[in-house]
Amino acid sequence: MQEDSTSNISKKKDKESSNSLARSSMVVSSLTFFSRILGLVREIVFAAFFGDSAQADAFFVAFRIPNFLRRLFAEGAFSQAFVPILSEYKQKCSIAEVKDLIDHVAGRLSSILLIISIIGVVAAPILAGLFAPGYLDDGEKFSLLVDMLRITFPYILLISLTGFAGGILNSYNRFAVPAVTPVFLNISLITCAIWLSPLFAEPVIAIAWGVIAAGIIQLMFQLPFLGHLNLIPRPRLRPKHEGVSRVITLMIPVMFSVSVGQINLLLDTVLATSIEGDGSVSWLYYADRIMYLPLGVFAVAIATVILPSLSRKHSEESLDEFKETLDWGLRCILLIGLPACLALTALAEPMVITLYQRGEFGVESVLPTSRALQAYSLGLLAFMAIKVLASAYFSRQDTKTPVRYGIIAMISNMVMNLLLILPLAHIGLALATAFSSWVNAGLLLFGLIKLKLFSFHRKFFFMSLQIILANLLMLAFIMGFNTAADQWIEWNTLTRVGNLAFLCIGGGFCYCLGLLIVGIRPSNFRH
Repeated sequence: MQEDSTSNISKKKDKESSNSLARSSMVVSSLTFFSRILGLVREIVFAAFFGDSAQADAFFVAFRIPNFLRRLFAEGAFSQAFVPILSEYKQKCSIAEVKDLIDHVAGRLSSILLIISIIGVVAAPILAGLFAPGYLDDGEKFSLLVDMLRITFPYILLISLTGFAGGILNSYNRFAVPAVTPVFLNISLITCAIWLSPLFAEPVIAIAWGVIAAGIIQLMFQLPFLGHLNLIPRPRLRPKHEGVSRVITLMIPVMFSVSVGQINLLLDTVLATSIEGDGSVSWLYYADRIMYLPLGVFAVAIATVILPSLSRKHSEESLDEFKETLDWGLRCILLIGLPACLALTALAEPMVITLYQRGEFGVESVLPTSRALQAYSLGLLAFMAIKVLASAYFSRQDTKTPVRYGIIAMISNMVMNLLLILPLAHIGLALATAFSSWVNAGLLLFGLIKLKLFSFHRKFFFMSLQIILANLLMLAFIMGFNTAADQWIEWNTLTRVGNLAFLCIGGGFCYCLGLLIVGIRPSNFRH
């Protein structure tokens, strides 16, 4: 009787924990969705004010570096390394020891990043030459890039500390605050583009200052919430702090392994600067920003809430629950990622026209941007899966394996870049990135199967078939009601928005209807 009672209590606890995981994912997704919508508004403003001009290309190169670090720290890498260690300390150590770990991590991280920021500002001309070799022959464009790099580079320090604060809050299940923090970056950049840029001789310089302002605001916003937990860091330095050494040891390879996709996008930008004429960097940037909406809203949200859960289950040696949680994450990715991939591919031109085609963004820029979006979209499902698959390794404090797979994926991307850039220009760069994402996701998945941490079963395959059938209904609706790009260009903004909303909402309705017809219910995804 006592064993049955204990078993029932355990099952009830697991059910409550699972429901909490699903609710947390919804909270993070909702807040992140709001941030991404503002992000799209930001890109619309950029396109209208700066288009795909030489100045826009220079800014996007300068912005790519701190934005890369934003994704790296605020949305993954630092948390992937720090959260498992912090979770372990929470379970096994006293509150004083947890606070001591936080203080010493803050001290080590701040000192390292301060040095990096100073080097970045001083060595801006060298960095500009490395990341934009194609601009070396254009003195004005190169000088503008150097100036903006010097302004934006300290953002690395600010956003890294913001990511550190967010990792602490996530570990204490305060997911909402880190999820809403990126909103301030979008508000700052939109404000600077509209009202501050006309005051500068080079208008894009105003946006560079907006990046720094956003970094300060984002960090300050999180401090009161840390104060509520009595966990505001007081940076301290101890050379041989055991917990800090473990975090740094994990962090260095994690920085690489979770950012392979972003490194590939950065390589795309570097190579795009060598393509003759202006616009290639901007076309890739605008396409990436649309593709990142479903990736940032859903995949990052799922990975954010699944990491602490996987870390706890690993610490508790609950292998079956670990595998069930990972299976839940991958099913969610398939449910959301496949329709997003198909919709972005089918609606690439309508989306680009509706979002960007106005002001300085001309009709001639629509086709190259939409083709880049279609190419990137082919790898969207893999990009999303990587977020969850990598979390499974990091929750076990295994960083070497993802790094090894990441190196293979990055090499494959470089090879494909060189093969495709000449015949397909910037589209070839986007295709290479999509291809390498599948290489990375495939290696991570089969590595987990080899470790017996994941296995495909009949239910998973059957559900995949059901999801594919539901997507066919959605795709039929979109293809049936969509019109030619020329018609979209002739329409005014209100008509474009109305028709795009009709296609997206109608397609989503058909997809949900298809899921119901084939037998999938919300209860299938309550983990």
